[in-house]
Amino acid sequence: MTQRPDILCIGAMLWDVIGRAPRRMAPGADVPGRIRHIPGGVALNVAIAAARWGLRPAVLSAVGQDSEGEALVAEAQRLGVDCEHLTRDTGLPTDCYMGIEDSEGLIAAIADAHSLEDAGDRILAPLSADLSGWTAPVVLDGNLTEGLLGVIARDPRLARADLRVVPASPGKAERLEPLIAARRGCFYLNRLEAEILAGRACPDAASAAEAVVARGAARVLVTDGPHPAADASVGQPTITFAPPPVTIARVTGAGDCFLAAHLAAELQNQPRDAALRQAVESSAAHVSGKDVP
Repeated sequence: MTQRPDILCIGAMLWDVIGRAPRRMAPGADVPGRIRHIPGGVALNVAIAAARWGLRPAVLSAVGQDSEGEALVAEAQRLGVDCEHLTRDTGLPTDCYMGIEDSEGLIAAIADAHSLEDAGDRILAPLSADLSGWTAPVVLDGNLTEGLLGVIARDPRLARADLRVVPASPGKAERLEPLIAARRGCFYLNRLEAEILAGRACPDAASAAEAVVARGAARVLVTDGPHPAADASVGQPTITFAPPPVTIARVTGAGDCFLAAHLAAELQNQPRDAALRQAVESSAAHVSGKDVP
């Protein structure tokens, strides 16, 4: 790719191994289903979804020099993602995520992101070279360590960037504290993640988003499964939009589709309510088994 990217996605780029059963599973269940081996990681998921919206995304991440890494890079490039700025010399195998889903959603997952964690701030090196002077959107995912997120919050190379932040999972939500303390970024959370950052339970997405804004965040978007999503921002009224009812076909990656669709709408200068509607509808389509646009 010769054009400068529109978006940088910084974080996990790995293989997703997703097992899905067509019915509800109990702990310890051994049931028939389908297992998929697909490109994944929050940063790469957002980049792939952004490419479907006609944007030019690039990923800053760590990918092994093994056969799985070569295949992952080739597939990401085929899907429209700029992989020219990856860190490939970690000495570790390509990272992997394993998830189990049933008819009602995610049962359990394990993320092996050791290559990304080992690479640390080396993945940011292109910001001093080909990507210097960056002022466009940057998607940050919670697979980055808390220490590296703190470095990014203070990094002068990203001082003018439009930061879009997603925790990757509820267990990693607290890693975002340095960015909240720095009052940097627009946060994309589910209600549980928002409650963790707010330090209290919240009855709905709107109150959860407002609670994180009260903690110091400038802007927060919160999803809540089949219930209305919300966009809360300092100095503006909170807005909500309810997703259409859908049959669950998959859940992994829904939040990444939400973020990419929302960002694409805002880059087209759509108003807040239209951007939120596009994000909610895109996420719902993903959950139903479709991809939009």
